[in-house]
Amino acid sequence: MPANQIDTHNEPLTLYFIYDSHCPWSYATTPVVAELLQAFDYSETHLLHCAYFNGKNAPKPKQIEQVSALSSVEFSDAFKQANHKANSIKVANFMSWAQSKQADKEFELLQMIQQQHFVEANPFNTREDFDKLINQYKLSPSNKVFKDAISHEAESVLAGIAEIGEAIGTAAFPVLVMTQGDEAIFIDHSLYLSEPKAVVEAVRAELAALEG
Repeated sequence: MPANQIDTHNEPLTLYFIYDSHCPWSYATTPVVAELLQAFDYSETHLLHCAYFNGKNAPKPKQIEQVSALSSVEFSDAFKQANHKANSIKVANFMSWAQSKQADKEFELLQMIQQQHFVEANPFNTREDFDKLINQYKLSPSNKVFKDAISHEAESVLAGIAEIGEAIGTAAFPVLVMTQGDEAIFIDHSLYLSEPKAVVEAVRAELAALEG
């Protein structure tokens, strides 16, 4: 276990992050996830793309303004001025492929995708839009990743998201949940958007309470 990670002694920890790669709120929550991944030793990490944006909808300018005001993530002028509907289906397929083939790189890939989307205004609508990422990480995703329909692997992820949503009573996203054994901690990401590091002490206190 890395020296900077917290040993919880008892039951193994699992982290669940439900997000959409093209969602500004998910983008702002990713730094919170990064702090959790650095601070705690997880037996499993589940990054679950909900594929909300399907080419018929897009984040509203007011939403981007709200996220900018509450967090330190960057939105370029090129992204703000882009006049297109958002479609995250290919990224959902790509991330489900990464989960099965390159799990150790999955979170880093998500960070790079968000950087390219929100700062470099990459829509990730075509296979060519993924070339920079594929070449940088020397990846070999299958052709089905770049089809317009949700892949079978991504459908399995959506089924898992539905189960979690039923358990916590909401279909909203982004969602952050940590489990320790049979106990679950729902992490309100909105409390930590301006100061992601603060989530570590809050979760540490929650875990201490569980351990009694």
